[in-house]
Amino acid sequence: MKLKKLYAALAGCLALSAHAQVSDDVVKIGVLNDLSGIYSDLAGQGSVTAARLAIEEMGGKVLGKPVELVFADHQNKPDVAANLARAWFDQGKVDMVTDFPTASTALAVMEIAKQKGRVVMPSAGLATAIIGEKCNALTAQWTTNTYALAAGTARALVKEGKKSWYFITADYTFGHSLEKDATEVIKADGGTVVGSSRHPFPGNDFSSFLLKAQASKADVIALANAGNDTVNAIKQANEYGITRKQVVAPLLTYISDVHSIGLAKAQGMYLSEAFYWDLDEKSRAWSKKFFAIQKRMPTAAQAGVYSATLSYLKAVEAAGTDEARAVMTQLRKMTINDAVIRNGRLREDGALVHDMLLLQVKAPADSKYPWDYYNVKAVLKGSDVYPPISAACQPGK
Repeated sequence: MKLKKLYAALAGCLALSAHAQVSDDVVKIGVLNDLSGIYSDLAGQGSVTAARLAIEEMGGKVLGKPVELVFADHQNKPDVAANLARAWFDQGKVDMVTDFPTASTALAVMEIAKQKGRVVMPSAGLATAIIGEKCNALTAQWTTNTYALAAGTARALVKEGKKSWYFITADYTFGHSLEKDATEVIKADGGTVVGSSRHPFPGNDFSSFLLKAQASKADVIALANAGNDTVNAIKQANEYGITRKQVVAPLLTYISDVHSIGLAKAQGMYLSEAFYWDLDEKSRAWSKKFFAIQKRMPTAAQAGVYSATLSYLKAVEAAGTDEARAVMTQLRKMTINDAVIRNGRLREDGALVHDMLLLQVKAPADSKYPWDYYNVKAVLKGSDVYPPISAACQPGK
């Protein structure tokens, strides 16, 4: 009888050993982003730090195997991103890639990852095409998307009576997606779009676009851009006195942008965010660890890299393998509640639906300590701001 129990125990151990498999005896995470250009402030080295913090939180190992981190600069160029990712997958044996400011780089890597059987978790790649016509079963758009961002800010302003809108849009995939999604929300809530201008990416001189927007007499000048483009446009709008008569609404604004603009010029602006460092004790505790290394508070994009990396490693642990489809199946079973994401559930289309924040920038006099920049106006349920699953999404293909 004892011998039978021993055999049963051994069989169980062997079965567990066979199930718990890590390719190449290492789990490798790749952070692919802009380390030197227009989006380096909102992502860049800070995203690398965020990923490291997640790996450290797991003790540097998963399933008894070491976790390694690699990172590279895609220069916001899809071809560069694709070449780097292909080398990572083929020679570097990278299992998961995250970050991607610029949706075009995320879309380029997604296609290669699908062919190679690897996981992609964009944190700053926000175009809805990622969960729409370009969706696949191995991609999780982790932090937010252009529709959710637009839904929070646009609805708040339309409800305040700001009905007519003019767009100044970055002329590439992300900007087009943000304008399209915001327009859908504005019109559905009874507003109108009276015009739009598209500026080169990246942009420095926004004077001609701002003057056209001013001449339109729209209630709101919506900025469908990000990073330094947003910062420069807001600063120039202040210089021209536009903000005294029209609302300038950046549809994607990171805390790094507000820091660069300054509260005096940014005060009163509404924005939607996936994360704010000063939301509660949980977010503050993690953000202070980040600050100790980076000497600045994390953006939502950087915080999203932490959450994506941590959740991926927990899914590998629970699945007993780093095989991509098994990990994605496990991620879809999990409820994500960490220092960054609250009440998150991963849908079949790859959208991580979770609570969002409607924020308003404080006046300088109301800011009590460094990086105390926002009043939290509302916590927005993911089901209220995320788009429905697109009919164009066929994740099994």
